[in-house]
Amino acid sequence: MKNDPHALFLTHLNLSATQLGGLVSDALHGADDGELFLESRQSELLVLEDGRVKTSTYANDQGFGLRRVVGEFAGLVHGNQMTPFALKAAAKDLRAVAEADRKHFYTPDLPAIKGLYPAHNPLGDHALGDKIALLSQIDAYVRKQSPDVKQVIVSLRGEHQNVMIIRADGQLLTDVRPLVRMDVQVILEKNGKRESGHNGFGSRVDYKDMFTPTRWQAAADEALRMAGVMLDAKPAPAGEMPVIMSAGWSGVLLHEAVGHGLEGDFNRKGTSAFAGLLGQQVAAKGVTVVDDGSLANRRGSVTIDDEGTPGQYTVLIEDGILRGYMQDRLNARLMGMAPTGNGRRESYAHEPLPRMTNTYMLGGNDTPEDIIKDTKYGLYAKTFGGGQVDITSGSYVFNVSEAYLVEDGKITAPVKGASLIGNGPESLKYVDRIGNDMSLDPGIGTCGKSGQGVPVGVGQPTLRLSAGVTVGGTGQ
Repeated sequence: MKNDPHALFLTHLNLSATQLGGLVSDALHGADDGELFLESRQSELLVLEDGRVKTSTYANDQGFGLRRVVGEFAGLVHGNQMTPFALKAAAKDLRAVAEADRKHFYTPDLPAIKGLYPAHNPLGDHALGDKIALLSQIDAYVRKQSPDVKQVIVSLRGEHQNVMIIRADGQLLTDVRPLVRMDVQVILEKNGKRESGHNGFGSRVDYKDMFTPTRWQAAADEALRMAGVMLDAKPAPAGEMPVIMSAGWSGVLLHEAVGHGLEGDFNRKGTSAFAGLLGQQVAAKGVTVVDDGSLANRRGSVTIDDEGTPGQYTVLIEDGILRGYMQDRLNARLMGMAPTGNGRRESYAHEPLPRMTNTYMLGGNDTPEDIIKDTKYGLYAKTFGGGQVDITSGSYVFNVSEAYLVEDGKITAPVKGASLIGNGPESLKYVDRIGNDMSLDPGIGTCGKSGQGVPVGVGQPTLRLSAGVTVGGTGQ
């Protein structure tokens, strides 16, 4: 029963599917589009800091969001009292929204739904004591590796979300969404200097990987390695220079500097640097960028998005040519396009927006070693931190958590304090080497937009920007 959203919600509401469908149909009469979104979510977070449990939380939330869409306007009524009375009151409030000229609801052709992850609740797999014992074991392991360990923070978080979506035409869709993540942060202190390293991993399955010693030890070792490298790093140089970006997590720059600009709402409104450029060359030849919500078990994947559209593989840029945008239903309808499974919301209390799922650049033909050998001088950016992007202009500033100099075709000294400053659409034009090692991030990404956060994935191969980016640093 717990993994059957259909039974869960109908039993809770004491309504039949026919009754619920009739309520939604009445509420959305005369609208272009809309839906009832029902959600039940359990989540937990455990944080162990310096051998002590600092945070132990468990939340159980449920509610509904009833949305009516007319033209460009969307009205949303939401509440956490999931009762027939609350739904009928919400429907009455929404009827005040104007009616559309159309006589029929928006009904685009959609691909078949394909399950991408197990209908499983990871929160019940292990007792609380076992989870705390695991975090303590990781803490002890890290401290044994180096006498320079000053602080260790280990966290474990899990989520189990049930959703039901009822559309105006009576279509009823359900999904069960597991989500887990582990993070290890280490602070080293040596000769009066302190540096930190972080590593994490996650997926849409269960806690099995977290309890596998080889897996969590690899994350702990990587956090230790990164902190140790930074202890020996010198200030990063400043100025324009070629930048080599490593495979995997470096795709976060692609996500922010380019991905948001390819979301439908910004392009429909003409506020994106990519607006009106479909079919035009916007990147160097060889650059192909996709958004793929159909990858099995990945953090950003969606069996269905939060409007009921199946997760899909969407080509955004193909060999440098802009081919498409990521669309929710509202913007797709207004732009005369098809929704792409990118209508996502943080919870029942939020409206769906066009959002990324797993966004990445496809691999090329170069080996990473050849890309490095072909670079006389530049910066090798291995791991990225936070950044800022202006969607309208495409300008970005990103911090690089781990970076190295490239000198005479070799990776040499580690540097710290580096940032990358550039323009997303312009930077794409300067991609001159693309590696054959495309990989995705380890499953820790969360994307923010309009105050909402949703889980996402990023990825890319090793690539080189020959120009178009400035390295910010304090060194010579």
